[in-house]
Amino acid sequence: MYKAKALIIQNFDLSKQNEMNTTSFLLLRLAIGASMFGHGLVRLPKLNGFSNWMVATFEKSMLPKAMITPFSYLLPIAEFTIGLLLLSGLFTKPALIAGGLVMTILILGSCLIENWEILPSQLIHAAFFAILLQFAPNNTYSLDNLFFNK
Repeated sequence: MYKAKALIIQNFDLSKQNEMNTTSFLLLRLAIGASMFGHGLVRLPKLNGFSNWMVATFEKSMLPKAMITPFSYLLPIAEFTIGLLLLSGLFTKPALIAGGLVMTILILGSCLIENWEILPSQLIHAAFFAILLQFAPNNTYSLDNLFFNK
């Protein structure tokens, strides 16, 4: 009876809920970081063209051009910066939160123009940010850990 009770308690040990293998965390962080970094990297050299494309894409949406234009210039910079921070593991938690917020804005924008095909990719990115944020204490292979012991 005691062994059965110990086994049940072990299976429901809530202290282990925030544990993830540190190598798994690193691989997930690098994957989402590479995606964000790559999105920003390819858009920065052609920032005006990207902005024009985004403004044209949202032309028939309810959002005013005055809102789309600044966002279209900020998005590649945000993607690049978030990606760089995640790849290096520097300021990981703020970068994960920022990434989740960027994805939330992109999801809303996709809904407003009824671009349903892109939603799964954006939702997957948002899930990666949320999962990594949940398991951020396992971010041992990072500059955060080296500089701040976090």
